[in-house]
Amino acid sequence: MTPRFVALVPAAGSGSRMRADCPKQYLLLHGKPVLWHSLKVLHTEPRISHIVLVLTEGDPWFARFDWSDLPRLQVLYCGGASRAETVRNGLANIASNTPDDPWILVHDAARPCLSRSDLTHLIDQLHADAVGGLLAVPVPETVKRATLDGHVAQTVPRQDLWLAQTPQMFRLRPLLAAHQGVLDTITDEASAMERQGDSPRLITGSRNNLKITYPEDLALAALLLPAADPQHSS
Repeated sequence: MTPRFVALVPAAGSGSRMRADCPKQYLLLHGKPVLWHSLKVLHTEPRISHIVLVLTEGDPWFARFDWSDLPRLQVLYCGGASRAETVRNGLANIASNTPDDPWILVHDAARPCLSRSDLTHLIDQLHADAVGGLLAVPVPETVKRATLDGHVAQTVPRQDLWLAQTPQMFRLRPLLAAHQGVLDTITDEASAMERQGDSPRLITGSRNNLKITYPEDLALAALLLPAADPQHSS
């Protein structure tokens, strides 16, 4: 049987580190919300049947924009207090409406520069994997561990260190099971799977696939996005 693929985009965060007057996923990037770009590239992959967007209840921003060019988008207003809780709520909704166990690709709402080629490569590499995995890039710089007062405590060997990105791709029901219980230690979907003893596979992505976290990231994304290509098809 051909596997199914569903994208899940948690977008209930406030993005406080951006110091903006709206959540970072709604900041404008080339005239469209950051979120639109993150969703648009998922629409370029024909194997993804639909994209589930999880917003906070009472989100006042989403309805201010036009999303009509994203026909596979399904919107849920069941976001939680943390990213992990938002993902869990979205997974539970998907599970209650599907009898099978599709692959779930969880993608950050504020990661607009994902290329279509990296998305395609991720699915190609993982669709037959026993566990699943994630896009990531090796750490390129020297890493320091700091003391509480801001001095160097240790230089950390970086040869085995990777920076996790999204999408992260796992089967629905194992991923939902991994999100049960206390969520405090879950920082991404891979860490949830690791907590229950699985070893996700690392798929080399691109450093252009940055997550917008700080104000300067938005300016960098504006430069990177056309370079990827206007339709995220590089």
